[in-house]
Amino acid sequence: KHDLSSLRLLGSVGEPINPEAWIWYYKVIGKERCPIVDTWWQTETGGIMISPLPGAWPLKPGSATLPFFGVDAVVLKPRNSPDAPPVEAGVNEGGELCIRTSWPGMMRGVYGEPNRFYNTYFVQQPGFYFTGDGAKRDEDGYFWLMGRIDDVVNVSGHRIGTAEVESALVSHYAVAEAAVVGYPHEIKGEDLYAYVILKAGFTESEQLRKELIAHVRKEIGPIATPGKLQFVPGLPKTRSGKIMRRILRKVAAGEISQIGDTTTLADPSIVEEIIKGKL
Repeated sequence: KHDLSSLRLLGSVGEPINPEAWIWYYKVIGKERCPIVDTWWQTETGGIMISPLPGAWPLKPGSATLPFFGVDAVVLKPRNSPDAPPVEAGVNEGGELCIRTSWPGMMRGVYGEPNRFYNTYFVQQPGFYFTGDGAKRDEDGYFWLMGRIDDVVNVSGHRIGTAEVESALVSHYAVAEAAVVGYPHEIKGEDLYAYVILKAGFTESEQLRKELIAHVRKEIGPIATPGKLQFVPGLPKTRSGKIMRRILRKVAAGEISQIGDTTTLADPSIVEEIIKGKL
């Protein structure tokens, strides 16, 4: 038990916060009186780029809301060819988060590697700064972050954001946390592999596994149905709380020998536990 009466604001950074976690945070920690400042930014941007301003505009569970002063953010459709011009995505259509113009904290290069700087941030969407993050924009102009574009899985030609599947899993009453990655599939090209941590009081079972897979199918649709769902005791996270999805992708693909360095994890032993339970 802790006295939370002095809290005035709550913050959220790092991983995109799903609506279920947002609501829990707001009700349990904030006692329904503390605004949640869910910000989006990068080390490269030199400061916060998208953020709520409590009192200035309404909050939405799971949304980072609107761009900060001087930031011209936009969601663009993926380009299918080098000659295709950048095109803005429609309302609630997932795409690539980009910045249209320069901003005060913008980095000016990567030391000693100007070509790497240019090719990483300015080639994918010519004329825009390419963030590498997926996002969508709703009818009110609010931005919803969908995780790294690397985390978008192409299942039978359909681009599926893993953050959306994770949110669907966490909305189930038995799930405490979830992470979803893609893995190679001989027919679909890629399929979804879900790692799930259950809440206290719930026990792993084949029946619950099927129930969770059916829950995702109901919430999103058949195309987002996980091909595999593994119960895990924890997820590989850095000391700052970021999930090391690279490790999860390697495990899902069966590339155990290529997992690489795990010394930056808060608990490296969790990787061995995940490998033992691999489906």
